Amino acid sequence: GLHLNKVKSKSLSNHESLRSGQNQRTFRPKKSAPSGSKGAQLKKHIDATLGSGNLREAVRLPLGEDLNEWLAVNTVDFFNQVNLLYGTLTEFCTPENCPTMTAGPKYEYRWADGVQIKKPIEVSAPKYVEYLMDWIESQLDDESIFPQKLGAPFPPNFKEVVKTIFKRLFRVYAHIYHSHFQKIVSLKEEAHLNTCFKHFILFTCEFGLIDKKELAPLQELIDSIIVPY
Repeated sequence: GLHLNKVKSKSLSNHESLRSGQNQRTFRPKKSAPSGSKGAQLKKHIDATLGSGNLREAVRLPLGEDLNEWLAVNTVDFFNQVNLLYGTLTEFCTPENCPTMTAGPKYEYRWADGVQIKKPIEVSAPKYVEYLMDWIESQLDDESIFPQKLGAPFPPNFKEVVKTIFKRLFRVYAHIYHSHFQKIVSLKEEAHLNTCFKHFILFTCEFGLIDKKELAPLQELIDSIIVPY
């Protein structure tokens, strides 16, 4: 099965180490942290704790901080991370190589956003990821969901919104691990992928963001991350 190498988490902040894919289209402009200076402060906290190499510490809600603010800043952060990781694979994850969005033989994801596309449609993996990232981005840009002004209220269903985003970001990881892991290894991105995924999983576990059944495609890998608690 897949295994996580013990990696110094420093590689996380070192996004520059990522090769720029030929296909720049998926390298979306990086989203900056929401809610102005507050978001920036929390982002600094994340980077500092990540730099120390303690991922468990890095996911915890800092003392006295607002949970919604913390969820918001991290949602933007993980969105950026998954974009960068997937961006290194755009020349390999093509409609020809990946005609459907799968995570191993047993799991296939179809796209629906409940608005434009109500009935789930089967699309290629790159198309799925494109739909997904556009869909997340439109929420991050919507100030009624992710308020930009300090003290502006979060919507009452904010945690549900975040859960759906995380559930779907997980699918990109599941696809990368199942369909492109050898390529990641050959690009020497394995340590970076594993650290990003470990951070993502510890965060989702800390705040109960993804249902267990959704995690099934990478359960073995996840157990190897969670068990050492």
